[in-house]
Amino acid sequence: MGYDHAVYDAASKILNDRRITAEQAADRRRNDFYRVEPRGQEIEWKLSRAGTSAAKAVLRGKNVHDSLEQLKERNLALQKELKELLAKQSMSPDDLEPHYTCPLCQDRGSVDGRMCSCMKTLLKDEALRQLNAETPLKLCTFESFNLSYYPNTVEKNGSSPRAVMEGIFLYCRKYAENFGANTSENLLMTGKTGLGKTHLSLAIASRVIERGFGVIYGSAENLLTRLQDEHFGRISGDTMQHLLSCDLLILDDLGTEFRNNFTVSAIYNIVNSRQLTGKPVIISTNLSLQEMLNYYTERFSSRVIGSYTRIPFSGNDIRQLKKMCRN
Repeated sequence: MGYDHAVYDAASKILNDRRITAEQAADRRRNDFYRVEPRGQEIEWKLSRAGTSAAKAVLRGKNVHDSLEQLKERNLALQKELKELLAKQSMSPDDLEPHYTCPLCQDRGSVDGRMCSCMKTLLKDEALRQLNAETPLKLCTFESFNLSYYPNTVEKNGSSPRAVMEGIFLYCRKYAENFGANTSENLLMTGKTGLGKTHLSLAIASRVIERGFGVIYGSAENLLTRLQDEHFGRISGDTMQHLLSCDLLILDDLGTEFRNNFTVSAIYNIVNSRQLTGKPVIISTNLSLQEMLNYYTERFSSRVIGSYTRIPFSGNDIRQLKKMCRN
């Protein structure tokens, strides 16, 4: 998977900061120990010279075996003494070493010339973070969703908008709490503008991210513009790969994007590819089902309408109601 320089630089900085923090903490522990047990520093110096002493014994060529055995015995005695000194201070030899976040690569990002798994994870997380950078995830939570904006008057269908939205709210919250990267269903949130589709999809995104999953949330317009710019070389990046591989993709405001052959094809590719790999998508749109059929290819529309769980929102434009309340 390719990442642009900004992602690599950010991930590398995180690793570098981790390594420096771990080594500085080890230096502080070591210096604190030396202050109360100066003999410890002397022992460590002697142990560090052991390799040089062994090399000299080999070069001398006389009684190499005996010399190495004597050196081994001295080292073992020194190590034992060091452990005893550390134990007096309620410490262990491990306290003198850096405690790296990743012991495999010691927070360097590679092992034997190959990228470490920790670096791969950081790159993915940073790519998702940058894609979600302008998304107000923290502003829209389940706790801040206010059902009082929905009328409690029973309509012709036998339910009130508030009752309908209460059911949708509980459904979305359960979806987020039980989310599985390859088990959760696809959702199609439909309804007029200002009914809370964006709020609840953001609330799902925020909760799923908190649970450790990789989520990309974005308006269809912004994501497709980015894909188009990358495709034609105007910017660098691998957004399509991220959209296809993240645990949950949320496309907000489908239908607001500029539609052309590229964007329509890209949307179908995203939806079709993720369905083939079992990765869930949440789509919110102000379009009716008929408008969706008119705006997009039959392959795309039939796939979404036929395999997504439709959630029709009800009520009045909440943004207008909030504006009226402020006035």
